[in-house]
Amino acid sequence: MAVEQCRIIELPKITDPRGNLSFIEGGRHIPFEIKRVFYLYDVPGGETRAGHANKRTEQFIIAASGSFDVVVDDGNERRTFLLNRSWRGVYVPAMVWRELVNFSSAAVCLVLASEYYDADDYCRGYQEFLTVIGVKNP
Repeated sequence: MAVEQCRIIELPKITDPRGNLSFIEGGRHIPFEIKRVFYLYDVPGGETRAGHANKRTEQFIIAASGSFDVVVDDGNERRTFLLNRSWRGVYVPAMVWRELVNFSSAAVCLVLASEYYDADDYCRGYQEFLTVIGVKNP
């Protein structure tokens, strides 16, 4: 998979003076059915989260509150997406390295995943990721 497949997806946004509403339907608004949802919060300043690639799992990452950057890397190209609106997220296909950085205070990162958790689905080291995708001497 390539960085070019990573993209911002804008979700439906229903505006109302009492507060806005957005929703996500798997297979309709994002390109997969949702099997798992998790979220990151209370991330200390300067910390990096993720730092892995998934072999099979696709993800849709949203800044439910606050802001942070999603850095994606396919072994040849690196790209950064700023997430700071709760009605937008970034789609990350399988076999793309991702890092979450620059968390604002009280940021909440919501992640929708196409697969159930499986420890064997992860490339947890960047060199392992490069080996799996067949990139030599980056």
